[in-house]
Amino acid sequence: MEAAVIPHKLEDSLRAYLDKLNLERCFTCGTCTNGCPVTGTPGMEEWDIRKVLRMLHYGMVDEVVESKFPWVCTGCGRCAHACPMGIDIPYIMLHMKSLRPRDKVPGILHKGAENCFKTGNNMAIPKDDYLFLMKDMGDEMVDEGFPGFYVPVDKKGANVLFFPNSKEVFADNDDMKWWWKIFYAARENWTIPSENWESVDWGLFTGNYDFIKTFAKRKIDFVKNNGIHKMIMPDCGGGSYGCRVGMKDCVQADPSDKIEYVYLYEYLVDLIQSGRIKLDKSVNAGKVFTWHDSCKHGREVERHFGKGYYEEPRWIISQCVDEFSEMEPNRANGHCCGAGGGMWPGPYPDEAAWHGREKYKSIKNSGANVVVVGCSNCHDQLMKRLPKYYQDYKYEVMYIWELVAESLVIEPWSDQEVAAAQAEGEKQWESLGVGGEEEEE
Repeated sequence: MEAAVIPHKLEDSLRAYLDKLNLERCFTCGTCTNGCPVTGTPGMEEWDIRKVLRMLHYGMVDEVVESKFPWVCTGCGRCAHACPMGIDIPYIMLHMKSLRPRDKVPGILHKGAENCFKTGNNMAIPKDDYLFLMKDMGDEMVDEGFPGFYVPVDKKGANVLFFPNSKEVFADNDDMKWWWKIFYAARENWTIPSENWESVDWGLFTGNYDFIKTFAKRKIDFVKNNGIHKMIMPDCGGGSYGCRVGMKDCVQADPSDKIEYVYLYEYLVDLIQSGRIKLDKSVNAGKVFTWHDSCKHGREVERHFGKGYYEEPRWIISQCVDEFSEMEPNRANGHCCGAGGGMWPGPYPDEAAWHGREKYKSIKNSGANVVVVGCSNCHDQLMKRLPKYYQDYKYEVMYIWELVAESLVIEPWSDQEVAAAQAEGEKQWESLGVGGEEEEE
């Protein structure tokens, strides 16, 4: 007979935190476990979220913190969405991450977070290299038929602020062009930062509250200091959700830190409805499209901030294609792809692939040729990881802004617009010391 578990006494601060999240309401119904992608993970059969909550209730915090459970939790929120007692389980798991010593954070996650804190991006890409790439890729856009294009950096008074993410800057350079083409077609007054430009919130991945707030504060300060009208929330589900969490803390500390922002779906809907961009469905004929609901863009941002983005992406897709097939389940009930919470860059690819098993079934059952996504980590999980583990159904993966960019009908700029933009670009790069005679030599 196994010995009975003796409850441990928790530190007052930890007990107060767990009390705030209503852990005592749990009556072990198991609803969370049934919806959790971690349940049944090979090698973790003895672990599930109901058991973890009971362990915490009995004060077994060290055992949970020292396990890998919080790190294979994707933060997808299916547990909390279904919980009849409204317990915020993803926040509890985030706090368990925060209690892990930083030198014990698994894989590259803490290194990435520290790089973001120290250098402004998780790959620690030097500013000179970043700026040179922006100029070089902008020149490529001109060569590809977008005369007058350049990447505006630190532009005062821009209408929108946009954040790239380091994987695009480091390796997937061409993926940046999708948004650039949309900005070009809309004749948008936009800009990117020269520093602290990383869109992905590695503070959220690692349970580092200070980093979450710091990364949000940097974005706020850039908007305020440069007179930006509004920022586009980062596409990464964790990036946008983490940014909202950090911004909330910043505004509570200083109400003047409240800034205007817009989610990418709202922004694209406005461009289409206002007629600033025009689309041609015929270029996508012959393919069936489906939409993947990002956990953080949907149920998690809805639960914490009152609005999830379900209908906007579907409407955007409807403006680009004629054939659409819905996944089942979908919207707030949709399955996690397995990439959230740092699982895409984390050290547990087998577990992440297991988490995505139900999403793969949903894609296959939809019969779609193309899966459209709105999150960079979802994109890589669905395009690069799951096909290695589940090979009996082939599909293509596209960003929703890629679909829009590929569907654009671009009205040519006038000679005056091209000349003015060329002059602005040349002046900018000269002031930044990029592309001058010394560099060319």
